[in-house]
Amino acid sequence: MHTLEAIAARRSVKSYDPAHRMTDSEIRQLLEAAMLSPTAFNIQNWRFVTVLDPEVRKQIRTVGWDQAQITDASLLIVMCADKDAWKKEPARYWKNAAQPIQDFLVPAIGQYYEGRDQVQRDECMRSCAFAGMTLMLAAKAMDYDSSPMDGFDFDAVGKIIKLPEDHVISFMLAIGKATQPPWPKGGQLSYDEVVIRDHF
Repeated sequence: MHTLEAIAARRSVKSYDPAHRMTDSEIRQLLEAAMLSPTAFNIQNWRFVTVLDPEVRKQIRTVGWDQAQITDASLLIVMCADKDAWKKEPARYWKNAAQPIQDFLVPAIGQYYEGRDQVQRDECMRSCAFAGMTLMLAAKAMDYDSSPMDGFDFDAVGKIIKLPEDHVISFMLAIGKATQPPWPKGGQLSYDEVVIRDHF
């Protein structure tokens, strides 16, 4: 499927075939596509928790507004990020670059993030958003549907997946085979309202 076609066809689907299973190779293909998503300074701070255990899915559903896609979709991914990725062996993020590039960028990572907690958290959200969109478009190209979700108890899900203290949850993503079409679009804003040229 062409990229622009996937963008136009992607919708948030709520109803999935609970009997459908994705293969390990399909799951890996999706996640490897997500790992190509951009991150600032190439810190690759996203962490993808693939929840495949039905019992763990049930636990998450109980703290997720009882949304059926949590248990029924073929794949549930808790989109997380490591807030401290920027300081964990940062040289590895540029190990294949020319030495002058390494010499410039590796120290810049610490200079940018050190002591800036909000910036570190914001970076996590941006990185997960990029990766989430990549996952949704890749899923559509592979003839799967998806649903991004933030309607759940973040602290409770963190406990269920044993989220490390230096990590945060951005959102969850359900991927699978739709059993019903998505709801009609609620209302698209006009191009002129959304697109501002040069300044407000």
